Amino acid sequence: MNGLGDMFAPTWSFAGLASPHADFPSSRVVILPVPYDGTTEWHSGTREGPRSIIEASVYLEWYDIELEQEICEIGIHTLPELQPSMNSASETVERTYRIAKDLIEKRKFIVTLGGEHSISTGVVRAYSEKYDNLTVLQLDAHADLRDQYQDNKFSHACVMRRVIDLCPIVQAGIRSMSLEEQQFIASRGMQPFILSETDPQKLPVEKIVGSLSENVYISIDLDVFDPSIMSAVGTPEPGGLLWDEALNLLKSVSQAKNIVGFDIVELCPGQGPSSCAFLAAKLAYKLIGYSFFTNNRFL
Repeated sequence: MNGLGDMFAPTWSFAGLASPHADFPSSRVVILPVPYDGTTEWHSGTREGPRSIIEASVYLEWYDIELEQEICEIGIHTLPELQPSMNSASETVERTYRIAKDLIEKRKFIVTLGGEHSISTGVVRAYSEKYDNLTVLQLDAHADLRDQYQDNKFSHACVMRRVIDLCPIVQAGIRSMSLEEQQFIASRGMQPFILSETDPQKLPVEKIVGSLSENVYISIDLDVFDPSIMSAVGTPEPGGLLWDEALNLLKSVSQAKNIVGFDIVELCPGQGPSSCAFLAAKLAYKLIGYSFFTNNRFL
């Protein structure tokens, strides 16, 4: 348009970024939106999560006070929404895996936005093929360790049962599980970091960090947060983390370990105010910043 193109705002870009900060070739980070909502059984609508997070992210300040950096300087490219399969969850997981594998081969740091939690399996599979010494840190209200749920092994309630076949997991923030899941945890000698209703002590950050391997993939189900600040989820649970508590854990992990990628899933925008989408967007931006700046990865 006769050189007037730079006067229009980007129509689909995390944090409203434009060239050069959003160019794919030079961007270190890629946002992968996966609007899948095929196995949820209470509140549906997580398919609207990725778009809501990206739309809210336009209102982020690029400068981060804590890190004293414009985090977007590393380059953050936003991909179009991945088209989920209408046939099955397993096909959507396979599509997510193929995209993630290609991005990892291109040396991109992937931030996956869901969508329901089942999509994490595909991304973790791709990362597990790249990194031998990988642990998944799961921040979640639910254990997600059923072998199958409603006759579906790729349900969002089974995601960590599929992931644990790929690499070790460390669970934190858990405050709800089935008897089947408790028995599986006991049989495997797992020690999830549970938020107890009878013990107000919050997560033991040092113990969590110490249980992780060198390379860490972080999977964040937004219901890990207290519903007072994050009501827009499909399966809310009383209790949970507050903002500063979550950031303290994530920053501590980034200082001691190599975060290779992460996902933020289960935002159900219709179940809460717009502030929930903004919290998810700021969480993504902060964790990108922690992943690259607290251990001098970008310098």
